[in-house]
Amino acid sequence: MRRAPALPFLLVTVFLDMLGLGLIVPILPALMTAVTGDATTAVVWSGLLGSTYGLLQFVVSPLLGRLSDRYGRRPVLLASLTCLGVDWLAHAMTPGPWTLLVFHALAGACAGTYTVVNAYVADVTEPGSRARAYGLIGAAFGLGFVAGPTIGGLLGAVDVRLPFLAAATLCMTNVAYGWFVLPESRPGDRTTPLTLRTANPVAAIGVVLRRPVLGRLAYARFCADVARMTHQSVWTFFLTYRFGWNTTHVGLVLAASALAGAAFQTWAVGPVVGRLGDKRAAVAGSLLGAASLSGTAFVSVPWLLHVLQAVGVLGSVAGVAVQSWISGSVRAHEQGTVQGALTGMGALAETVVPVAAGAAFGWSLAYAAPGLVFVGAAACAALSALLLAATPDARPDPATTG
Repeated sequence: MRRAPALPFLLVTVFLDMLGLGLIVPILPALMTAVTGDATTAVVWSGLLGSTYGLLQFVVSPLLGRLSDRYGRRPVLLASLTCLGVDWLAHAMTPGPWTLLVFHALAGACAGTYTVVNAYVADVTEPGSRARAYGLIGAAFGLGFVAGPTIGGLLGAVDVRLPFLAAATLCMTNVAYGWFVLPESRPGDRTTPLTLRTANPVAAIGVVLRRPVLGRLAYARFCADVARMTHQSVWTFFLTYRFGWNTTHVGLVLAASALAGAAFQTWAVGPVVGRLGDKRAAVAGSLLGAASLSGTAFVSVPWLLHVLQAVGVLGSVAGVAVQSWISGSVRAHEQGTVQGALTGMGALAETVVPVAAGAAFGWSLAYAAPGLVFVGAAACAALSALLLAATPDARPDPATTG
């Protein structure tokens, strides 16, 4: 029943997926300016594209997870990757913003990669090995984050559309690799019902939140997502304001942090979670994250910032431990359904939080207190720790999602 050899493909999938996303980060403003004709309109369209992607991901992710329970992980994963590849190809070839909006909306509706990967890991690993597997997934994510913008910047210097062609090529190569290499982890259960209720994202998320153990874990993860997205949304602006760093300096610090996180998740997270258990590792990691964020709010010298980053890297054990805890709290036939609902909640955070955090950061600058946003993020991380501490370590959750 367990097919550990599939794990390398999942790592390649996550790495290439994040690499493709990272490729376009430094180039998207230039492309949107070329497509729309002026920088102001480009900013508006870039925000619209991002919001549309997040909204469609929120709406459709629970359904994709349900489909993976009913029909198997492999077809949903390959379809998701194909849609993403088509979206990048559209970015490379489209003459106007409306076409981009349509294809990016399609990619958001098909964005089931992480939903299916998380469910697939639960299928092919024993409970005691899941923390290490999820740590490796996180490391692949981090390495893609480091490599993508660097390669994208180099390719973009040749042609502004070249990074999108590269991202599309990587994505389609991954699809071909998966088509010939990836085994099905779970054939699916055609008795899993597909109804309007299960396809409704609000209803699907509500079912998860009402479950005694899983509901608290979902709320805790959502609080952690809010804290993480707040940090990501304003961190670059904060460093520029606080220390006057240029984009190169900020990029190097980001890369160093991501590499440290990838190394930690590759070699240390599994043993740490194995020794402490999911619950204690999750609570400890969340508290470390809260400490890192609260310290960042008041940091005044660069060396202390680097110390706080190291604390944040240690705190990343929380995300892995919570994911392992969640996967062990549900039955095999509903892993996709639950992961889809959680992805939908994460998409909601990714749609709303950057706008709210940016507005809050702009407001705080008027009072020369840019660290206030990080105080709010730290509060969310601390609330996540409290919810995790109050959650009984019971598994599997006796309720069902059917």
